[in-house]
Amino acid sequence: MKKEQLASYLAGRGITSPWRLEGEPGHGFDGCVVIPALGESERLFGTLASLAANPARLLARFLVVVVVNHREDAPETEKRDNAETLARLKLLETPLRLAFVDAASDGVELGAKTGGVGLARRIGMDLALPRLEGNGIMVCLDADTLVEPDYLQAITSHFKNCGAGGAVIPFCHQQGATPAEERAILLYELFLRHYVLGLTQAGSPYGFHCVGSAMACTARAYLKMGGMNSRRAGEDFYFLQQLQRTAGIAQISGTTVRPSARSSHRVPFGTGKSISRILAEGEESQTFYRIECFRILGQWLSLVEREAALSAQELLAAGAALHPQLAAYLSQAGFERVWERLRENSKGPDGLRSAFHGWFDALKTVRLVHHLSLSYPRCRAGESIPALLQFCGAAPAHGESAQLQMLRAMQNASE
Repeated sequence: MKKEQLASYLAGRGITSPWRLEGEPGHGFDGCVVIPALGESERLFGTLASLAANPARLLARFLVVVVVNHREDAPETEKRDNAETLARLKLLETPLRLAFVDAASDGVELGAKTGGVGLARRIGMDLALPRLEGNGIMVCLDADTLVEPDYLQAITSHFKNCGAGGAVIPFCHQQGATPAEERAILLYELFLRHYVLGLTQAGSPYGFHCVGSAMACTARAYLKMGGMNSRRAGEDFYFLQQLQRTAGIAQISGTTVRPSARSSHRVPFGTGKSISRILAEGEESQTFYRIECFRILGQWLSLVEREAALSAQELLAAGAALHPQLAAYLSQAGFERVWERLRENSKGPDGLRSAFHGWFDALKTVRLVHHLSLSYPRCRAGESIPALLQFCGAAPAHGESAQLQMLRAMQNASE
C-alpha cells in the first residue's frame, strides 16, 4: 500500500471525522480486525476473549478495533448498553492490541438516515488503514461471533500464499438458545449453503458465502475497490461482490468462525431477520430453489463462455431456447445494449469474460435465480437438496441435519 494511494483514498472517500481511535496508540501493524458493536455488552467480550486465545506473537501484530455505534434515533436501551460497553472497554485488561471508536456518545452518533453496520465497519476500517504496515490484512468480525485459536494464523498464512486480494472464512453458526431456534438456524444455514452450492455447480464466479463476520481483504484491495460501503444491511454482499470484481476472492482454510444464531429485527434481511421469520411463521416459510434454476444459470454462463463471438440478439435467441424466462430476464436487464458495449470495449476473450462477469454480477445472478423460480416454484428442503446433491455428484444425505453437515464439510474445506 503506497502512501500516496492511502492519502488519495482518505482525502476522497475516507470516513474519519468526527470519529477517532482511542486506546491502543501503536502503528505498523500487519493487520486489523474490525468489530462493529451495537447493544452488544453481553456478547462482545466473549468475542474478544475468543480472539485473545490466539498466539501472543500474532496478537502483537494485529490491531483490534471495536466500533461502538448507534444511530441518533436509537432506542434508549441500545444507548445505555453502548455506554456500558464503552466504559468496560476503557478498563479492559487484555493481551489484544485493542482500540475502540466512540460512535455512540452525543455529537458522534451515526446519522438517523445514514447510520448502520456498513458505515460502522467503514469507520473502523478507514481509521485502521493508516496504522497498517505495507499491504496489511483487514478482517471483518461481528461482536456476537466466536473465533478459534488458529484464526489469525489461518488468515495470515492464506494471504502469504494467495494472489487474490479478498477472502471468505469458513463459518458455522452457533447453536440456538432453544430447540426452535436451533431448528430455525439449521434451515437458514442450509438455505445459504444450497444457494452457494448451486452457484458453484453452475460455474458462477460469485459462488461464495457473504457473511459479514467471515470476510477479509488486503489494504491494497480495499483501496482499489473504494472501501467499505455504508449500507444499513447487505453491506457484506456488496463488499464481497466488489472485491471479486476488482481483486478476486479465495477461501481461507484452517479455521472456522461461529456467528450467533439469535433472532433479530435490526435489519430488513439477513440471519437475525430470517431466524425471527422462521420462528414466527414456521419452518415451511423457509423455502429453497429447485435444481432447474441452477441448471439454467449454468447453461447460460456456459453459453456466454462458448459463444462470446455471437451478437447480443443471437445470444438472446440462444438463451430463449434454454428457457423463455431466461431471455425475458436478460432483456429486462438491458443485456442487448450492454453486450455490444462490452464487446466493443474489451480486449480479447479474457477481457470480455471479465467484463461480462463484472456486469452479470452477484446481484444479477440472484435476481435471475429468483426470476426463474417463477417457473420453478421454491420448495421445501426435502425436494431441493437431494436433487442438488445429485447434481454435484455428492453422496445422498437423508434429513436436513445430515445435509447441512455434508454441505458444511464440502464448503468449509474447498470453497
